[in-house]
Amino acid sequence: MAPVHKIALVQLHPRALAVKDNYARAEAFIRDAASKGCVLAVLPEYHLTSWVPEDAKFRDACLESASYLKKYQALAKELSICIVPGTIVEGSSEADDNESLFNVAYFISTDGSILGRYQKKNLWIAERNHLISSAHEPHQAFDTPLGRMGLLICWDLAFPEAFRELIADGADIICVPTFWSLKDVSDEGYALNQDGEAVFLQSTIVSRAFENTCAVVFVNAGGPPERGEKTGFAGMSQLGMPHLGSVGKLGRAEGMSVVELDMDVLRIAEDNYKVREDMKKEGWHYAFTQDRGSGRGHKL
Repeated sequence: MAPVHKIALVQLHPRALAVKDNYARAEAFIRDAASKGCVLAVLPEYHLTSWVPEDAKFRDACLESASYLKKYQALAKELSICIVPGTIVEGSSEADDNESLFNVAYFISTDGSILGRYQKKNLWIAERNHLISSAHEPHQAFDTPLGRMGLLICWDLAFPEAFRELIADGADIICVPTFWSLKDVSDEGYALNQDGEAVFLQSTIVSRAFENTCAVVFVNAGGPPERGEKTGFAGMSQLGMPHLGSVGKLGRAEGMSVVELDMDVLRIAEDNYKVREDMKKEGWHYAFTQDRGSGRGHKL
């Protein structure tokens, strides 16, 4: 039988620039997840700082938050749990470049080691004046105690090419830390449908799981718990699975959902849809998106 992994979707509400407090609440959730037998806990994008780039203190908070990576490594080792600590915004290490910021997701293993690192490639429109994209660097999968994994971030969800490149490199599970609100669009777009962003997320998460025969671990930021569903945060953290659809979906407020990822479902999906099998064939119609020499996909 294929393994069944218990995963914690930690839908944290990131309080603006409150790095220490946000970490403390994230740690409490992760400890709770470990006590429930979870092998992986995933946090949202910008979970330590929130997204307030126009605030004069934002850069300093980002530079402070970078030091918390070691805290998460120590926590993972103490609890023997894998952690994807949402994203951590880091500054440039170059002496002549003290302005650049990078939005980075990590995969930390049970011994505290870092198995995967990914810098956000597809920046949302509002991020482009503040962050540096990973541009033409390839999406790469990596091996973990749960299986072969890939990392994407938020707006990457809108790019099926990113998922295709990861599954061409063997990824079965793709974690997507996210900071997505219900009003990330113009007033004109919002007027068309106030739940339009929720429709976008729900349809895309499940579609990506089906079309790639993979598990999509989607963890978004949530709203303040005291406000319940009355918030502009989209939330909706969930495990997207082929055949099953949305598993363990949360509402819009801060909270945690513990889900079971049955790897046998992915096998059944591939047996039925043969997406990966077709991608490996020499006659595959989209062969130009793969590097036949390395067996890994690449961007044009």
